[in-house]
Formats: sequence, C-alpha cells, structure tokens
Amino acid sequence: MSAFDVVILTAVLVLTLVVLGAVLFGVRLIRGLLTRPAPEDPAYVAEKDRQEQSLAALRTAADEVNSTIDVAKSAAAAARTEAAAAKAEAKAARAEARRVLDDARAEADTVLERAHKQAEADAEQLRTAARRSGEREVAVLAATTREQAAEVERRATRMDERERLHTEEVERLAERERQLTAANAALAAREAALAEREAELAEAENQRRRELERVAELTADAARAELIEAIEGQAKREAALLVRDIESDARSTAEQRARHIVVDAIQRVASEQTAESVVSVLHLPGDEMKGRIIGREGRNIRAFESVTGVNLIIDDTPEAVLLSCFDPVRREVGRLTLEKLVLDGRIHPHRIEEVHELARQEVDQLCHRAAEDALVEVGITEIHPELVNLLGRLRYRTSYGQNVLKHLVETAHIAGMMAAELRLDVPLIKRSAFLHDIGKALTHEVEGSHAIVGADVARKYGESEDVVHAIEAHHNEVPPQTVEAVLTQASDACSGGRPGARRESLEAYVKRLERIEEIAAGKQGVEKVFAMQAGREIRVMVKPDDVDDIGAAVLARDVAKQVEEELTYPGQIRVTVVRESRVTEIAR
Repeated sequence: MSAFDVVILTAVLVLTLVVLGAVLFGVRLIRGLLTRPAPEDPAYVAEKDRQEQSLAALRTAADEVNSTIDVAKSAAAAARTEAAAAKAEAKAARAEARRVLDDARAEADTVLERAHKQAEADAEQLRTAARRSGEREVAVLAATTREQAAEVERRATRMDERERLHTEEVERLAERERQLTAANAALAAREAALAEREAELAEAENQRRRELERVAELTADAARAELIEAIEGQAKREAALLVRDIESDARSTAEQRARHIVVDAIQRVASEQTAESVVSVLHLPGDEMKGRIIGREGRNIRAFESVTGVNLIIDDTPEAVLLSCFDPVRREVGRLTLEKLVLDGRIHPHRIEEVHELARQEVDQLCHRAAEDALVEVGITEIHPELVNLLGRLRYRTSYGQNVLKHLVETAHIAGMMAAELRLDVPLIKRSAFLHDIGKALTHEVEGSHAIVGADVARKYGESEDVVHAIEAHHNEVPPQTVEAVLTQASDACSGGRPGARRESLEAYVKRLERIEEIAAGKQGVEKVFAMQAGREIRVMVKPDDVDDIGAAVLARDVAKQVEEELTYPGQIRVTVVRESRVTEIAR
C-alpha cells in the first residue's frame, strides 16, 4: 500500500468518526429536548404568564366580592334593627356572592386545564421539530461525506492520469534526444563533406580564372575595372531615366496640388486693380483759383509747402493742380488741406496752418479706421495700438501701384486659405501674412530693408517669434525656417504676381524677356528659343542629333535653375524643351 492510499484511508476513517460523533450528539440533543421541562419554551412561558394573570384577576374579583359581602354584612347588622326586609336582602346578596365565587372558581379550573393541554401540545411539537432537525443534520453529514469521498476518488484518478502522461513525455524526450544525436552526427559528416567540396570548388575557380586570364590576356583587376566602368555607365543612364520619371511624377502631382491650392486661394479673393499713386490731383472750380493759391508774390504756395511738406505743382493743366511728396500720408494731408482751403475760399498762411491741423487729424482718424476695418476683415484681434497706427499709414502707401494695406489683406486671405487646405494653424499664418509689410510704413524714416525693419517693430510690440521670423524672411534677407515663413512668401508672391496687381515698366519687361531668351539660347544643342505668354513660358527647340531625351530633361532643369537665380519676376515661368526628329523622303 502506497503513502497516498494510507492518507486517503486515514481521511475516510476521520470523516467516519466525525459523522458518528455528530449522530451521537444529535441523539443526545433530542433526548435533552424530550426530557427538558416544557415551561422553558418561550411560547409555553408566555401562555403560563397569561393564565397566571387571569387567575390573579379572578382572585382579585373574588377578593372584591368578599369585601362586598363584608360590607353587606355590616350593613345588615346596622339595619337589622331598622327592618326585617334588610335581612332578606342581605341573604340574597350573600347567595349571589357565593354563586359568583363558584362561577369564578369553575372558570379558573377550566382555564388551568386548558393551559395544561396547550403546554403538552407545544412540548410534543418541540420534540417532533427536534427529531426532524436531527434527521436533516444526519442526512447533510452523510451527503457531505459521500461528496468528499467522490472528490478524493477523482483526485486520485487525475493523479494517475498525470503520472501516465509524465511517463509518456519522458519517453518522447528520450527518443527526441536520440534523434538529435543522430542528426548532429549526420550534420558533422555533411559539414566535413561540404568543406572538402568547397576546397575543390576554390581550386577549380582558381584554375578557371587563370585560364580566362590566359585566353583574354587580361588580369582579373583589369577585367573588373572594365566591367565596373560599363556597369557604371549603364547605371548612370538608368538612374537618369529613373530620376526623370520620378521628377515627372512628382512634378505632375505636386504642381497639380500646389496649383489647385494657389488658384483656389487667388480666385476666392476679390481685389482691385492697381491705382494711380505717384501724385495726387486736385480739381479746382476754375483757373482763377490758381492765383489765389499762389498768393501775392507766391506767399501762399510757400506757406503751404512749408507747413505741409508737399510740393505743389501748378502748370497749364486746366482746372487742376498736382501735389507731389515721397510720403503718401503727408501727400494726402496736403491734398485734404488744399481741398478744404479751396472750398472755404480763405487762403492765407495762418488759415493754412489751421486747416492743415484739422486735415492731419482727419487723416489720422481715416488711417485708424482703415486699419481697424482691415483687422476686422482679416479676423485679427489683440494687436498693439502702435501696430494699428502703422497699419493705418499703409492706407496711402503703394508698391508698384498696388495699395499696401489692400495687399496685406489680400495676402492674409490667400495665406489663410492655403493654410486651411494644408490643415495648419490658420490664425497664426494669417497674422504673419498680414503683418509682413508693416515695415513699409517706416521705410521713409528708418534705414534698412522693410522686412528687417518690420521684424524689429513686430518684436518690439510683442509679436511671437514665428510671426517675426515670417516677416524678416519673406524676401529672403533671412532664410525661411518655418512653414509660416514659407506660406507668407507664397501668399505675398500670389498677391503681387496676379494679373493686374502691379504695373511693370515696358523697358524692364522687354529686358526680362530678352534675358530669358539669352539664358536658354546659350545652352549647347539649342536651335531656337521663344518667350511666350508674356514671359511666363519658354519654348526651347533643340537639335535631335545633339540632345537626347535625357539631355532634354537636364537642359530644362538647368535653364529653370539659372532663370531662378538671375531674374526677379512675379509668379512662375515654365520651361518646355521640344526635341523633334523629322525624316523626309521623296517618291519619284
């Protein structure tokens, strides 16, 4: 017998002893319940108390009747002398008292008998309930014993099955170890054979190389160098083809996407064409007003130019005078001053000073209102008041005939649309684009590029570094490092390069077209060059015998790069290289 069997047998004996002890305890408990006096039961005690209270009430009633009898006796003794009728009444009262007392005693006996019967019935019920409880406990203990014995048997079965599986696993591992040993021996033999075969192959390869060198009269290094050179040339050609295909694919998708974004942004911006801004013209009600403007010995015109700082040009133009000044704000103040003086009719030096002050205040209000309107249109808030004043001054500033404040609004809209298409920070990019030309309000007062001046002003009045960098980098004085700077450059170019945005002199236009044709014509293999679409496209005809397809792609890239480096132009210029082969035969 194994140790596990001994443990199982001991557990079964212990459980049997426990069950027998529980049965004996239950029998003893039942006997105790049967022999225990019934009055200890709560129901029986309550019934007994109720009966005792009833007996006490009966005794109290009996005592009261006795007292009544005594009272009657005393009354009879007292009234015996008074009348004989009182004796009869006393006797009747005593008889009634006796009857009542007998009834009370009979009722008390009946109650006691009923209480004894109820107590016996309750005791019998208690004995029956105790017997049933003991039987249930014995049944539960027996069922628990059976379940535990079944569980022990199941565990023993599982342990036997686990031991059998363990034995089988050990046998499998031993078999596998034998197989691995045999495989290792086979691998060792195969490695030895392979090593011997490799040695033979190496010797055969050396003999083949020596034979090839003898036949080809070339060493291995020379043949390798020649092969590498041939492969290198082929690889370069394949690389050029691959680069051409990749560039064509990237250009088609990138240009299409960029063109879509830029065109959509420009089309959604409704802007005006360029306006005349070199001088201001004031129409007069009549030519006699010119004399009053000049004044006696020219004192009025000298006072006007001294106070306003604007040159007043009075020539043969009928009913009109010209005002010229490098500062557009000062020129507008002078124009309003002269207009008010003409409407008022009183023109003298003191009046000129008064009207000039009023005109200056009016222009300041107009500038401030124009700046606020532009900020509301763009959707920018929380900007320094000094920047608002500078923006207002750009209302009368032009660049190549384009109003700068309107240019800023247009640039901000274009940048915001492109940022929205690219899912970038729209408010930040619109702010950068709107403030990129803020330095033009100070170019007449501060030396330096308007981009650097504008960046210094923006940094001074609390703008973020991203906005400052976009301002200083929009003309490449500083290399652009952020997306905001690149989009600011792009939107600025879109606003300035769109048709009708700026005027260009005919001389500069012709020189630009000539230089474009010179750049393309100076390349090798070029036969003809045509500048088309107002200089926005270059059509280059090449000689098919001198330039192949790959050379045409390289030529187009070189021309475009040189044009970018040497020329300044709005928008973009497309370079198209045409390589055409023609074969002509005559049928006779």
